[in-house]
Amino acid sequence: MQSFRTELENPLVEKDIIDLEKKIKLFKEGKIDEDKFRSLRLARGVYGQRQPGVQMVRIKLPYGKMTFNQWKKIADISDEYSIGNLHLTTRQDVQIHYVSLDRTPELWSLLEQDSITLREACGNTVRNVTASVTAGVDINELFDVTPYAHAVFVFFLRNPICQEMGRKIKMAFSNNELDTALTYIHDLGFIPKINNGILGFKVMVGGGLGAQPHMALLAYNFLPANKLIPFIESVLRVFDRHGERNSRNKARLKFLIQKIGFDQFIDLVKMENNALSHQKVDINPFSDTIEIPNKLSSDSFVGLKNEYDLWYQTNVIRQRQQGLFGVYVRVPLGNISSTVSRNLIAELEGYIGNDVRVTINQGLFFRNIPEANLAYVFNVLKKYNLSSPGANSVANITACPGTDTCNLAISDSTSITHVLENVITEEFPDLVKNNNITIKISGCMNSCGQHGMANIGFHGSSLKSLDKKVLPALQVLLGGGTLGDGIGKAAEKVIKVPSKRGPDVLRSIFADFELNALDGEYFNDYFDRKGKIYFYDLLKPLADLSTLSNADFIDWGRDELFETAIGVGECAGVVVDLIGILIFEAEEKLNSSLESYKQNAWSDAIYYAYSAQISAGKALLLEKGINCNTQTKIIVDFGEHFSEMLGLNVSNAIMEINRNPPDKIFAENYIAQASDIVNKCATYREKLLAVN
Repeated sequence: MQSFRTELENPLVEKDIIDLEKKIKLFKEGKIDEDKFRSLRLARGVYGQRQPGVQMVRIKLPYGKMTFNQWKKIADISDEYSIGNLHLTTRQDVQIHYVSLDRTPELWSLLEQDSITLREACGNTVRNVTASVTAGVDINELFDVTPYAHAVFVFFLRNPICQEMGRKIKMAFSNNELDTALTYIHDLGFIPKINNGILGFKVMVGGGLGAQPHMALLAYNFLPANKLIPFIESVLRVFDRHGERNSRNKARLKFLIQKIGFDQFIDLVKMENNALSHQKVDINPFSDTIEIPNKLSSDSFVGLKNEYDLWYQTNVIRQRQQGLFGVYVRVPLGNISSTVSRNLIAELEGYIGNDVRVTINQGLFFRNIPEANLAYVFNVLKKYNLSSPGANSVANITACPGTDTCNLAISDSTSITHVLENVITEEFPDLVKNNNITIKISGCMNSCGQHGMANIGFHGSSLKSLDKKVLPALQVLLGGGTLGDGIGKAAEKVIKVPSKRGPDVLRSIFADFELNALDGEYFNDYFDRKGKIYFYDLLKPLADLSTLSNADFIDWGRDELFETAIGVGECAGVVVDLIGILIFEAEEKLNSSLESYKQNAWSDAIYYAYSAQISAGKALLLEKGINCNTQTKIIVDFGEHFSEMLGLNVSNAIMEINRNPPDKIFAENYIAQASDIVNKCATYREKLLAVN
């Protein structure tokens, strides 16, 4: 049985980077199909922007953690290869924009010097594993989920079972029942539990937002911690084999579960048990020893006392470690410059812990701060305009980049955020203390800004005026949110209004809420009590298109007339490969299988051999004009049409993968079978080409 992946292996990293450089060269020479190349670079964190000729590079930070050295390296990289801006995301990643494709391998190699990876930050892979930013320091947590999130990140990085799935997989670990990591909107979500002294997790499966939100379903009330990784591996194997491949809009895990039913899905997961690389994986439950900062400040706060007090009240938490505190930093739209980043590092190092976390609302979280240093931290943040209160309040709006850089965005989601935050700060100042309402904005229906689970959500859209001219619009959604312990609620679409009337939407909602809510009533309870129709009627005057002005045809932050200009989305888009590329791909996977076999990584070797047979089968089926939308269908049709030519029951032979334990003997036989099938398929196609 192969060893558990315990670290990022430098030879593999080097091979990855060299391979990306080679693929870029082949693509530019016209030797790799554009769709195939897109899939290759996405899996390496390189994403096409709305602007032609430049890329967004997504830096994968498991559970959002950066050391000072890593933060500084990212800032330096942004200066050298980008525009000096770091964009913090809702998945606790950092993105830099406007990067030249040719320079991405060099950029990646520099990041890896500080153990930072781009690998599988995009594409049809396991995306960044997120977690509650207070994990390890939260007074209310049962145990620290950080070691488990890290183990999952490492185990599935470069794992052959999840390199080319039908769509992406997102995972999250919340550190208590408040569910601050939003497990209910993830493909796989985990909440810590203890049962008879045994550490484990409540497991939620099949959540997701997008155009069709689906709340996750309960798989286990309690799964022992040493069964965590085997369960995830089983789910990924099932998703890889049975998940949709052709229709991108139906390719997420939630749609597979809807299609076959949850009970059958769990049965398929259990059927993978015999083939797993590990039947259990023990994870050390103790995180690194906390290093207490070695510098103590005698500073008092600078400015008005009520300013500091409000910051302390809304942005500071007391840690479970006695005498230490955590500080939330509100970063407008998640954008922080490389210069400010370096200045913060220089001025805060030694005064706060060397463990900075990116939050899911696009901010930062500093931890392990002695009480004596809080005023100093406030003063430093104030110097760089980062001391705004209400880091987790309604006043801090989450927004994706929208039409600034994204191909799929329809209308602005960033400039309007500034306007809406000003409405709250200036007209409803008491809401800066309200952590029970969330506002989230996306540039399109895909919910990268998480509007689909917000109490008040907006997504970019468009409308046609009475004289058929196009104007930017906002779809208004209400009533979503976190209920706790893995349970959440999707927001409901209420009405669509011109974008320029977005501020008036907030004014109407908050004024009505202040006037008519019961004492102590939460917004969602108020929404449920009043009902969707009530809010439709409340906002209907703002949707009146007979009163449009010229300004309504110009989007926020723009000077020109609005027009819809949606590009080709790359957010894990399904790739339909050419036949020749599929044969080449099968041969490459065979080579990877043999390399893994030489390293005694039997499970990896077997799965690469399985994938090689799938690629070869798909190639021959496409040659016959048979288009299959799942690997399961490929296996069945491959057997039906080519078993006689190949001299064996192909379907049965390929599916030996989940009937045998991944030992050396089975790996040897299965690789030999795969080699024979791939070689015969390649020869068959060569003969067809010769005839034609």
